[in-house]
Amino acid sequence: MTFHLKAGVATMVGMAGALLAGAGMAFGLTLPKIDDVATLKECGACHLVYSPQLLPQRSWDAIMAHLDTHFGEVATLDETTRLEVLAYLLANAVDAPGSKANSRVLRGVKADDVPTRITTLPWWIGRHEEVNMRNLKSTAVKSAANCLGCHRTADQGVFTE
Repeated sequence: MTFHLKAGVATMVGMAGALLAGAGMAFGLTLPKIDDVATLKECGACHLVYSPQLLPQRSWDAIMAHLDTHFGEVATLDETTRLEVLAYLLANAVDAPGSKANSRVLRGVKADDVPTRITTLPWWIGRHEEVNMRNLKSTAVKSAANCLGCHRTADQGVFTE
């Protein structure tokens, strides 16, 4: 629960969240559901389609520029499709002009840093500091990059604890 002092009176912020937490449901992160057909088809053929709001534009540029070494794999797309997916990622990145994405995602990331793994962001690390990292390598989860291993609705943009 978060309290703010206003004119000497403590007022509770997030009453609904506090009630949910009391009922055993903790806060999480909700992002817009991915609706781009090409992105869903091409990225989703191999892994969870990560929300573009989780990385800055420069990161999506770097990831999409090196599909031949895509996290140890070769991801091939024809140039038209690659540019279509890239356009969607750039338009919806956390730092895209007019983005309603939560800028906290970039806290602690220097302007010249180009993070290509969401799991290396200070924001992500902070949100998962209570997680036993050995559990992330269990046979069920396998890796910190497998959001669905812990967040069953991650593919809908809902990351509840």
